[in-house]
Amino acid sequence: MINAIDTEAPVVVRLDTTIDAPIERVWSLHTDVAAWPSWQHDITTASAAGPLAPGETFHWTTFGLDIASTVHILEAPHRILWGGPAHGITGIHQWSFEERDGRTHVRTEESWDGDPVRADAENMRAALEQSLTTWLALLKKTAES
Repeated sequence: MINAIDTEAPVVVRLDTTIDAPIERVWSLHTDVAAWPSWQHDITTASAAGPLAPGETFHWTTFGLDIASTVHILEAPHRILWGGPAHGITGIHQWSFEERDGRTHVRTEESWDGDPVRADAENMRAALEQSLTTWLALLKKTAES
């Protein structure tokens, strides 16, 4: 069982933000996979068979890549860890949520490994950082509106 990102992977990105919204709202937005395309312009399709739970797999498309992610850990409303292989890349993604005086501190950490990553780690890191920066900004904008 996977319980954390791969800190030894060639690409690891960690980012965080504070959202002026209650943790329950932020968690609900973030874990409603089917609604992702309504607020994340980089995600074109997303679906889950039911509520997210450890062992469940959900499917989504971003930048033309079809991704199947399996939930490894879910500790509502504080932590979710998912991951899986996609197009030669093994991604492991952890999101942490902490309530601070009615606001929500969100931390995202993701590791990427695999032949495409090792062949061009610098550009892959830049792409992942841009993607996560956008995801955080859109989560913040949506939760605060």
